[in-house]
Formats: sequence, structure tokens, C-alpha cells
Amino acid sequence: MKTEVEDLLRELAPQVLGALVRHFGGFGTCEDAVQEALLAASLQWPVEGVPENPKGWLVTVASRRRIELWRSESARRRREESAAAQAPPEPAPVPSVDDTLTLLLLCCHPSLTRASQVALTLRAVGGLSTAEIARAFLVPEATIGQRISRAKQRIKASGAEFRMPPEAELPERTATVLHVLYLIFNEGYTASSGAELHRVELTAEAIRLTRQLRARLPEDGEVAGLLALMLLTDARRPARTRPDGALVPLGEQDRGLWDGAAIAEGVTLVSEALASSPIGPYQLQAAIAAVHDEAERPEDTGWTEILGLYELLNALAPGPMVTLNRIVAVAMVRGAREGLAELDRASADPALAGHHRVDSVRAHLLDMAGETEAARAHYSLAARRTLSLPERRYLESRAMSKARPG
Repeated sequence: MKTEVEDLLRELAPQVLGALVRHFGGFGTCEDAVQEALLAASLQWPVEGVPENPKGWLVTVASRRRIELWRSESARRRREESAAAQAPPEPAPVPSVDDTLTLLLLCCHPSLTRASQVALTLRAVGGLSTAEIARAFLVPEATIGQRISRAKQRIKASGAEFRMPPEAELPERTATVLHVLYLIFNEGYTASSGAELHRVELTAEAIRLTRQLRARLPEDGEVAGLLALMLLTDARRPARTRPDGALVPLGEQDRGLWDGAAIAEGVTLVSEALASSPIGPYQLQAAIAAVHDEAERPEDTGWTEILGLYELLNALAPGPMVTLNRIVAVAMVRGAREGLAELDRASADPALAGHHRVDSVRAHLLDMAGETEAARAHYSLAARRTLSLPERRYLESRAMSKARPG
């Protein structure tokens, strides 16, 4: 019952917040009121049962709290007389329109830092509590609370209105939303630090929010591409760790454990997007993931096709991780020596300086080339540089496997 209530509250959270902001204005105060309504529901509904109209219940409770906050704010500003002369706003009606997309765009407002966009999206649109977000990112709850508070203040100071941006601005603003959802998913799929490899609550939330975004923008090929990428990647999660939490690399995974339904949905999504929309980076990444997922065995992987897709991706949206992944594909198609030569050139990029993945890739390619001792040294170096404990344990085990007996 509790899980069902939590799922329902997260689904309704952006709809209720959208209703309040549209009716009352003032994103920050409305968001505080909605959070209190969600808390009340999480305590009452498991005991008393879910009301017949749960969205209406939340809108009513949040509206009452918003009015209380309005009165309190008026009093603090020493405007009791003028406030008393005004009737407080009426409770917001339950809307038929869903403002989730508008809310996503507001949470990813360009005046906010990326970290603030992520935190505010998870709180306001995802319905996660401050404590849940803090646990997912392994930072103090106070840090996330301050981040969200500053974000709301900045939105207020910017004069941002709760409305869809002009048509000309929508592609750029949507691209920001996609990037924020991508960051949330990546942090969940490979946590940047800590003892756990996965933060399942983040990957699940990223997929859920991207599904909502696709429902609002069904013709956008990059929205479909991102959803496909998430599904095709997350499909491998059941085989990605051993029972003790140890990392299992792609080539060693039990593919029978992969989620076939997620793979089928992801392949369909990216295939339709590539056929009907301008090609974008998320579609290309999803296509690469699809080639991996459709190979029944590691040796069946279409590395030539993957390299071609990385060439396109590198031309369209170059970046440090694209560079490293493309180099692996080069090695698989043209040999480890050519991959190492390209890695030497790429290592001059300041964005890759000291990154543990450079050492990890170099170790893998040296291993492929038969240079066991050099591979061991770079596996060890990569292990020392990563903040992820599962990755560190895996890299240390690879280094140990290359040690000379004796």
C-alpha cells in the first residue's frame, strides 16, 4: 500500500504544483505548500485509504496551506491592514490541463546552475523529498535544502513566469530539460561516488519523467531517443552486478538476465525516431545501445556499425566520454595498437586529464595488445582515481589478475 501511495503521489506532484502556480503565482511558496500536502497524504492515505479524488484532495490541502503562507507572509511584511482589506485567494480548482511540461521548463530555467536544476526537478516534478534527493546524491540534506531554496529565490528574482516559452525558445529549453534528465539517469546508473553502483530511485525517476515528457512532445525525436537510451541501458542493470555488488563488465554479463521488454521498447522507439526525425545525439547513443543489446553474445556485437555511429556522434556532439568510447570501438575494429595511438592523442585534452576512465581504457587496450604488466599498472591507477567503490573493486581485481605469480 505504501509503495502504491508513493508512486501515486509522485505522479500527481507536478500536476498539483502546476495547478497552484497557475492559480496563485509564486513558484516558491506554492512548491512549499505542495510539499506539505504530499507529506500529509503520505501519512494519512496508507492509514485512511486513498481518497476518491486524490488529485482534488492534494490541490485542496495545498491551496489551504498556500493561503496560510500568504497570510503569514503578509503579516511578516507588516501589511496587516492592507492584507486584511484583501480577500485571500480562493482555493485552486482542480484543473483539466496537465502543466508538467511547463513545470519542467521552469525547473530547468537558464538562470539556474545545473546542480540546482537537477535538485529542483527531482523535488518539484519528481515529488522526491529533500531527504530522498540528499540520500541519492550522498550529500547532507541541508545542502540539498539550500540548493532548492536558492533555486526558488533565483527563479523569483529572474521574473520567470509560469507559462510555455515562446516557440523560438522551446527547442533550446527542451534540450536543457533533456540534459537534466540525462544527468539524473546517469547518476543513478553509475553513481559517481559511494558504495553502491546503482541508485535505482534515480534511474526509475529519470525514466518516469522522460515518459511524461514524451507524452507532451510525442513528435520530438530527441525525447524519444533519450527515453530509448535509458530503457536500453537500464535493461542491462540486472546483470551488471554480482550478488555481492561487484561490477560485471558488459562483455561478461549474463545476457539472459537483461530485460527483454525494455530492449524491445527501446529498439522500437529509436528506430521510429531515426526514421522520422532529424538525427540527434540521444538517438545516436540509443542506436549504439541497441546494437549492444541485440547481440546474443559479446562476439556477435556489430562493432563496425558502432564505430560508424560514434563517428556521427563525435561530429554532431563531441565530448570527452564520446571520445573515449569511440576509441574503444576503434580498437575493436582496427586493433588495440590503433586504439592506443588515438588514446595518446586524446589524452592531451584537459577535460580528460587525470580522469580514471582514461587509465581504465588504456589498461583495457594494453591488455588487448598483450602488454600485461603495463595493463596492470593502469588498472591500479584507475582504481586509485575513481570515487565509486564498486568500480574501484573491479579495477583492483583486474590489476590483481594481471600480477605475475610468485
